[in-house]
This record gives sequence, C-alpha cells and structure tokens, in this order.
Amino acid sequence: MGKQKLKGKDLKKIGFRSDKAKSLAINIMATHFKHLHRVKKLELLEKLIENPEDYAEDKYLKPLAEEFMEKVVKETFTSYKLRYDSKPYKVYGKQFICRNTINQMDQAMRLPVAEKGALMPDAHVGYGLPIGGVLATKNEVIPYAVGLDIGCRMSVTLFDVESDRIDRDRYQLKMALQEETQFGISKVVAGNAEHSVLDRPEFHATEVLRKLHGKAAMQLGSSGAGNHFVEFGEMEILEENSLNIPAGKYMALVSHSGSRGLGAAVAQYYTRIAQEVCKLPKGSQHLAWLDLDSEAGMEYWLAMNLAGDYAKACHDVIHSKIAKRLNLKKLITVENHHNFAWKEKQENGETLIVHRKGSTPAKEGELGFIPGSMSHSGYLVSGKGKQDALCSASHGAGRKLSRSKAKSSLTGSDMKKELKQKRVTLIGGAVDESPFAYKNIEEVIGAQKELIKVEGQFNPRIVRMAK
Repeated sequence: MGKQKLKGKDLKKIGFRSDKAKSLAINIMATHFKHLHRVKKLELLEKLIENPEDYAEDKYLKPLAEEFMEKVVKETFTSYKLRYDSKPYKVYGKQFICRNTINQMDQAMRLPVAEKGALMPDAHVGYGLPIGGVLATKNEVIPYAVGLDIGCRMSVTLFDVESDRIDRDRYQLKMALQEETQFGISKVVAGNAEHSVLDRPEFHATEVLRKLHGKAAMQLGSSGAGNHFVEFGEMEILEENSLNIPAGKYMALVSHSGSRGLGAAVAQYYTRIAQEVCKLPKGSQHLAWLDLDSEAGMEYWLAMNLAGDYAKACHDVIHSKIAKRLNLKKLITVENHHNFAWKEKQENGETLIVHRKGSTPAKEGELGFIPGSMSHSGYLVSGKGKQDALCSASHGAGRKLSRSKAKSSLTGSDMKKELKQKRVTLIGGAVDESPFAYKNIEEVIGAQKELIKVEGQFNPRIVRMAK
C-alpha cells in the first residue's frame, strides 16, 4: 500500500507549487481516494490543475480546486461618469484619420482619469482606445489602452553585409525565413526555444502567470497571425544619421510581433477585473482602469512588463536563429514596443502613466522603426521629444480598409502585380494584408515631421507572414 501514497516530489512534477496545495492533495487522496492506484490519483490531479472549475463543487476536491482557480480580486466597484467635454488633445495628420476614430479618441479624453492625449496620423478605430492613440493618466492603467497584444513591437537588425546579397542569395534567404519562423494564433515552436526570460521569478508571482508559463515556453520565438511578419530587405542609412555607422545600403531583417498567448491572456483577465471594479457608461466599458496602488493594478503592471520582455525575447530568438543559419554578423539592432504603458516624467516634473496603443515612443534621440506594408517602405527614425505628442509617433502606415472590407473589395491578382512590380517575394500572407489596405506611408511620415527625424529607409524584398 505504501507505494500508492503520493509524495511531494510526485506533485511537483505535475505542477503543484505551494506547500499548502501539496498538503491538501496528499490528505484528500489518502482519505477519500485511497482505493485509486497512484497513477490514477496523479491523472485525476492533473485534470484538476488543467480545469479546476470542473471540480469547484466536488464534495472532496473543492478545497484543492480553489487553490488552482483564478482568484479574481474582490473589490467594491465604483461607478464613474464621463466629462461632458473631452479634454483637448493634439491630432497629427487629421486629414488621414476618419471621423469614427476621432470620435473614439474624444470618448477616451472624456474619462475622469484622462490627463493628456494625442492621436497619430496612422490612427484607426480599435477596442477602447484607437490604434494610434496615446493617453496619459495620473496613477491608473487601462488594459485595453495597452491592447490585447501586450508589448507588440518592431525589431530591426542591420547586418554587416551589402544589400545586393538579397538578390544574389534570394533562395537561401527565403528558405531561412520559411524554415526558421513559425506563425499562427496557437503555434507551438517545435523543439522549444530557450531564453532566460522563462526563468524570470515573475512567472511564480501570481496564479495567472504560473498557469501561463507552459504556453509561453511553447510559443517562444514564434509570431502571431494578422499583420505580424518577418522580412528581409534593403535598409538605406542616410548620410546624417544617429547610428554611428557609415551611410549606405545594408541587408536588414525586420520583425513585427508581440507577446503571443501570454499577453492576450493577461489582457483579458485584468480587463475583466477592471470592468468589475470600474463601472463606466455604455460605450466606454473597454476603457475601464485599475488603480496602480490596488492589488490588481500592481499585478497587471508586473504581468504587463513581463509580457513586454517576453515579446522582446521572441524577436531575439527569431533574429538569432536566422543570423546563425545564414552566418550573418550583426551590425546594429533597433527595437521598440508600440502596445505598452510607461511611467514617464513630464516637463513640469509630474509623472504620468502614458499608454501607447499602436504608437511608437519618440523621446529626444530615441530610435524606432515605423513599417509601411509588405511592398511599401518602412522608416528607421529617431524621436524629437515633442511634448504635445507625449513624445510619440505612429507605429506604421495604419489601415484605411478593415480586414472584412479588404477581403470583399481587393483582389489577390492586384496584390500579386504590386508585389512583382516592387520585386517582393511573399511567403504566406493574404489579401486582407494587401498593400492597398493601408494608408500611404509617405503621407503618414510627412505628417509627423515635428515628431521624428528619418535615419534610414527600408524596402522589403522577402516577406514572411501567416497563411
């Protein structure tokens, strides 16, 4: 019979972390499930860990299930009214922004916690805050003003190789992108990549993050669907640049993706809490916030920063694998988030929480990358620290057609003609990501000359996207 008893090390192997949960499991199994073989006990406990809600009313397993259920912070809710008028904010490239997007930003600036705001020229309608919206609060964080894809970011690596290698070795570059990258909503990386981010203690700080660690490990180094991509192209660095490298044309690798399932789960979980404790009028519920001094607010801030670092790690893995395969020597890497919130000191010395949803940080001299589309130029830029824009810039060209409109009004043949004319090889991709679904990147860049200085121009040549 002794061999049928569970031990702490058995439970640790299947996901038990706390001593309390281990003790509960051992006692419950010994008292109420002593007839089961040890293997069957472990199988039952594994099922409980995966779906604790299924055992929430079980006569014997309820106390153990509660240890693994997501513990929503119970706080008294507060109802808020919006301001009658929106706080004033600066709009850049207003002629390129539709009325619905302006209305949505107006709604955000009516929040009682809104302090400052700005709208970038690539802006279009999103959930809660528009894509391309920047919103500052005093001590509140709005999960949907950060976005579902926390830490979605750009990463650009310039290699110590002239750009003519792109045409010379096009097949090898294409195969490297095809075989060393993986795309999709639930894509799991074969063989699992390694990165120190997975060893971060934050993964054990909350039950939500503990449960997401396995998914994060499996998806490390992969990219999502939609407008996420990894591509080779030609980067022309201008004569007067802040990169401390000679002007010229270099081969560059550019990637765009975020924190995968980790970030989405964190965003959804804490948005639910925010909407429970912060009651807003109909039409603005997605802008519910968490006070950063509350338990849920502190948890979200920790999880958001971890998700941002995880997103960076995914890019690091992608760029490292491709460079290693092709024996490329890195010259410089430029990277930036565009779905995040920062604590930033203002000119008057006040610290605000600056949400940038689809917006690039652009402090004085800060480097970033603004992509166009699969056939149009992207721009390596440095910020000018414009305070009216909350030191921000656009995160891309911005959509002019929704995905559904692009699918119904654009054709694959027109997209293929455009790619052929621009000498772009596309792996994957679909008509909803057609270059014609996006605004004119030249106009968008031109509308923010006050905000950024162009350091280099990138032209895509081999583009990899989800199918």
